[in-house]
Amino acid sequence: MSDVLHPETAKPVGVNLNTAAAAEAALRTFWRLAEAWKLNTAEQIALLGVARTTLYQWKQGRVGPLDRHVLERLSYLFGIYGALQILLPVPERANEWIRKPNTAPFLAGSSALNRMMGGQVADLFVVRQYLDAERGGKA
Repeated sequence: MSDVLHPETAKPVGVNLNTAAAAEAALRTFWRLAEAWKLNTAEQIALLGVARTTLYQWKQGRVGPLDRHVLERLSYLFGIYGALQILLPVPERANEWIRKPNTAPFLAGSSALNRMMGGQVADLFVVRQYLDAERGGKA
């Protein structure tokens, strides 16, 4: 019998993120996000937390497994992007939001992108947490 019919005997299927194929898929998604947000090279470097040479290697297709710090950053960035698409269903508005001044207390009139450019994973976390709370999700 199949595991579909007997889920109690099914073995969990994990996704191995420590492969070049997984890294390539994640980076393809990031390049699309970077295009949507109109991120320049310096912004991409800061958001990913990598060196310029690493970014250029990736853009040339020389990709190996990503370290956990980059994966964590990508996870936050993808979550931010997704939350914005839910909160602002007009793609142009959602994509422009990260550059607009914001009165949220943790941004103090600055933009979310300025906060995320702080260089720390925590900067990405607080933006993600804020957007999740705004959409009524888990904060």
